[in-house]
Amino acid sequence: MKTTKFRQSRMILAAMIAFLLLSAMPALAAVEGLVCSAPTCNYDLTAKTDYISTADGGSVFMWGFAPNDTGIMQYPGPTLIVPEGATVNVTLTNELSVPVSIVFPGQTVSATAGGVPGLLTSEAMPGATVTYTLSNVTPGTFIYYSGTNPSLEVEMGLVGALIVRSATAGQAYDDAATAFDHEYLFFLSEVDSRIHDLVVRGKMDEVNNTDARPNYWFLNGRTAPDIMAPSYSQGGTWLPTQPYNCMPMMHPTETILLRLLGGGRASHPFHHHGNHALAVAREGRLLGAGAAQGELLFTQTVTPGKTTDATFTWSGENLGWDYFGHAPGDPAYPWETDHGVPVPVQIPDYKDLTIGPFWSGSPFMGVAGDLPPGTGGFNPNAGFFYMWHSHAEIEITNFDIFPGGMLTMMVVEHPDVMLMNP
Repeated sequence: MKTTKFRQSRMILAAMIAFLLLSAMPALAAVEGLVCSAPTCNYDLTAKTDYISTADGGSVFMWGFAPNDTGIMQYPGPTLIVPEGATVNVTLTNELSVPVSIVFPGQTVSATAGGVPGLLTSEAMPGATVTYTLSNVTPGTFIYYSGTNPSLEVEMGLVGALIVRSATAGQAYDDAATAFDHEYLFFLSEVDSRIHDLVVRGKMDEVNNTDARPNYWFLNGRTAPDIMAPSYSQGGTWLPTQPYNCMPMMHPTETILLRLLGGGRASHPFHHHGNHALAVAREGRLLGAGAAQGELLFTQTVTPGKTTDATFTWSGENLGWDYFGHAPGDPAYPWETDHGVPVPVQIPDYKDLTIGPFWSGSPFMGVAGDLPPGTGGFNPNAGFFYMWHSHAEIEITNFDIFPGGMLTMMVVEHPDVMLMNP
């Protein structure tokens, strides 16, 4: 019985992912957020309340930061994307009933205005406004969050990402070893909806943060399979408080930059099938004298309040067979090590297979084959799919229901397929 239910769950997941993949393709892009390219960047954020949706049909009351251009609270907060060396002014207006603030780990906050001095930062009292100024920011991936009562306020959603782009285009840092073709944000977080239920009912005195037991796990503020739906879906009318998706795409030999952030209070083992990734920096600082001295890992441990930049590539090198299905006399791609080598197994007739929705009818990239009527069809370009997810099994559930949580797909497409990346 359990095996049957597990298979049914996997089939449901596959069908949902396939539907979302097809609808998401035109919207897949690099890291999205509030982009500034000027030497001085000004942001206006408001701390306010709203709800987020979970893929099991639930909703969770949140506190969060809203950009003033939309006025809509976001979870996580807006991703602030600025150039190296910029001066960044962030003005926070507090519409909550409790004091809040923002701390920017790894930055020089040279001035604040309008706030009340707190233990860690200048605080915005209810109804008040405070301005933070960050000077001469350096490249990297950083986190920001409320420093007033972080054990509760990070749980409630007052947290976001700051990305400082290197002055050298196409590199994460001023180091050639950090070059990349595509970049993606992986903001890992979790919530205990029972705490949020107490807060919305005005029972904050009953919250025990030492007894938090998360029941939802997020990538960029969404649970699977919503993670793979387009960013700003339906013009922002669907999941308006969770605008950012997360579904990496690449071609063979290209490099993805993973910007990983621990946006909650728990550590998460984020696992990227298909290859190791090279951790090149942590907390916005290169590892060693150059990124080539980074740490090669098959699972990235994402810890609370910390960030990691890692590069990932996939070529199929030394796979042991030609995954393009070339005949021995066909021209090869420069990186191929197994050109013309046949698949080392006999592929069964399709009538003897259980067909999954991502099976193109062929084991070869970019090649479609025969499929029974009503099967497959969700891999139109015959790419290779890899599940990227938390390796803690409970974290790929939604309120104990599998599949869900921190789970997305990475797709390696044929070199002739145009990716929907800028």
